[in-house]
Amino acid sequence: MKKKPQFLIAAPSSGSGKTTITQGILRYLKNKGLQVQPFKCGPDYLDTKHHSWAAGNVSINLDTFMSSQSHVKSIYGKYSIEADVSVVEGVMGLFDGAKKMEGSSAQIAELLDIPIILVVNAKATAYSVAPLLFGFKNFYPGIKIAGVIFNFVGSESHYQFLKDACEDVGVIPLGYVPKNEKLHLPSRYLGLQISDSSQYNSTIEEIAKHISKTVDIEKLLELITIPFHEPKIDETIERGNLKISVAKDEAFNFTYHENLAALEKLGEVTFFSPLRDQHLPATDLLYFAGGYPELYLDELSSNESMKKAVKEFCLKGGRVLAECGGMMYLGDSIIDSDSNEFPMVGYFDQKTSMENMKLKLGYRKIHVNEDVFLGHEFHYSHIINPSMKFSVGEIYSARDQKSDTFLFRKNNTIASYIHFYWGEKNIMDLLF
Repeated sequence: MKKKPQFLIAAPSSGSGKTTITQGILRYLKNKGLQVQPFKCGPDYLDTKHHSWAAGNVSINLDTFMSSQSHVKSIYGKYSIEADVSVVEGVMGLFDGAKKMEGSSAQIAELLDIPIILVVNAKATAYSVAPLLFGFKNFYPGIKIAGVIFNFVGSESHYQFLKDACEDVGVIPLGYVPKNEKLHLPSRYLGLQISDSSQYNSTIEEIAKHISKTVDIEKLLELITIPFHEPKIDETIERGNLKISVAKDEAFNFTYHENLAALEKLGEVTFFSPLRDQHLPATDLLYFAGGYPELYLDELSSNESMKKAVKEFCLKGGRVLAECGGMMYLGDSIIDSDSNEFPMVGYFDQKTSMENMKLKLGYRKIHVNEDVFLGHEFHYSHIINPSMKFSVGEIYSARDQKSDTFLFRKNNTIASYIHFYWGEKNIMDLLF
């Protein structure tokens, strides 16, 4: 059986620096001339964009809540088969899932049968890291901790205490990353200009160089070179004849790669910009993904011809799916954090506001008639006077608690704060 390097980067908790270290390792491997396939556990659509820039290859979400385990195994194999190395970044803490371990990084590592490299924040600890490592190594026998990288280490002498802990616990130390306040990725919200990767290249290059000085990446590759279970790929693709238009620009770009791949099976996919284009392309289906419309309110609001075209398409019964920022765009207006109001498409008689921002996030189960669809909610805005007469279905959390989030349907337009995942289950079942 063919062997190749493949592993999951995890941490005991969020804030350990696994995202930054993942970026650095991806770029280091790319610079070695390797074809690197990145993945991200969970529903995060921002880290995947960073992965793609660092690795030079599209990053794929692996999510065992929003899709089946067989689907996760299938797409992991599909995208790994041509790669020299596969790197999966975990989500939150290693064992943190929607319910206990459900959907966690540990569950995905076990499912894919790949080793784990643990990233530990050692900023305020030394030999006391031993019981932490012991616990993560022995808590769940279904996973394997192949090694550990220590982050935010003050000095070589500090690292010696950490190595002593590793030796006593039986975990292989792979090095450390010294503190460097200059090397950090931009803020995940409002400071993140995800439309242009050029500003990140120099930072990612520096991160890669910084990490490679004190982390033994070659040893890491030896430890995680394991048998690769080559998948059976069905090359048969039957494409539909729909014309599908996807909003894609700085304001709308929170998409899952597998969602777009599923749309491509339905027909011809083209992209347009609500910010800059004056007219809609000829289309059978419009898709507005989430994004940062609140950063481009003046531009969106002033593009009268586009707003008019979208509203007319909706009014005439055109098929539309609008998620989060897309839903905000279809409303009467968006109010920014300074209480300035910007008129939008005006198809739904409701406003959304960025005033008094409060994060709302989590997995969601969407019950519509006899169907159950799965998705994820992540937003800071809120709806003012929601159009309840167009509310359909019921939405629940991962723990089956009733959610106050709404799914709106007006004619053939579906809109919600939910980011749906339809890489496995055809979204057309929900729409039409």
